[in-house]
Amino acid sequence: MSAGAVREVAIVGGGQAGLAMGHHLARRGFDFTILEAGDGPAEAWLGRWDSLRLFTPARRDALPGRPFPGDPDHYPTRDEVVAYLTAYAAELPVEYGSRVRALRRDGEGFRLELDDRLVEARQVVVATGPFQVPRRPAFASDLAREVRALHASAYRRPADLPDGPVLVVGGGNTGFQVAEELAATREVHLAVGTRQMPLPQRMVGRDLFDWLVALGVMRVTTGSRIGRRLSERETLVGSSPRGARRLGIELHPRAISAADAAVAFEDGSRIEPAAVIWATGFELDNRWIDAPVFDEHGAIVQDRGVTSVPGLSFLGLPWMRTRGSALLGWVGEDAEHLADVVAAWAAA
Repeated sequence: MSAGAVREVAIVGGGQAGLAMGHHLARRGFDFTILEAGDGPAEAWLGRWDSLRLFTPARRDALPGRPFPGDPDHYPTRDEVVAYLTAYAAELPVEYGSRVRALRRDGEGFRLELDDRLVEARQVVVATGPFQVPRRPAFASDLAREVRALHASAYRRPADLPDGPVLVVGGGNTGFQVAEELAATREVHLAVGTRQMPLPQRMVGRDLFDWLVALGVMRVTTGSRIGRRLSERETLVGSSPRGARRLGIELHPRAISAADAAVAFEDGSRIEPAAVIWATGFELDNRWIDAPVFDEHGAIVQDRGVTSVPGLSFLGLPWMRTRGSALLGWVGEDAEHLADVVAAWAAA
């Protein structure tokens, strides 16, 4: 494999975080590239279910330099987000089909190994996002093959599932939203392991995030006591167990095992669903990064994205600094800060 000219900065990941970073680097005149593993823009969003809508209004969903189109108070669909990110990416140097297999320190810079070439850069920003490796419970493989089982990242629409009861495993926003959609056409069961605090989409005629911004919640940092508490407890936005029951969804406690065609729950009950959707989140996979930036548990050691390795930083991680660090409308703030850090490192 051969390498071309050494870039000033390589951004790994062409999702919302990588694009926001690219915007700020372009404004500063850097020679950079964005290496995106997918074959086209917004692939992470294209992989979500058809009916997905954001729980933040359009006024809260803009990346730096480009307002989100349409009524500022409407809640954008998945396809609107895809169109927005596609237009945003068209103005930046994104290299699609460029999965980085390894990242290593090389002298005073970095070497990024792709399938077909090497990329050398003086600095690297890892912006691969939180949706990397679908997580399933260990007992998922014990489920009989005749039960249609898929992770929520592979779910698209109710018509793709077989007739019969559907079990959704996972009590977060994704689990509730998918269960609510399915409840319109079939029997639905929802297994909730850890209960999350339900919050209404709108309060006193205003969107929830208007209140969170006004109260300063979106700027609370992980270094504060309240920030640490908030980061340990997720919230349900616009959904609730009571609302799910009104739709006819049967709620169960944590799913703990599977045997043949049955799934068992913590209270000793069990059901035999025709399909199971694992709405059990994602895991980060940073094994391709060869750098001393991880603690004994594999977590990234960083301060607002900045690591102890000069020139290597991260962006778009959940609660990297605030509640908004991984959200479409807030990641730009962290990106602007990192662009200042990149500029300072380049000048050193």
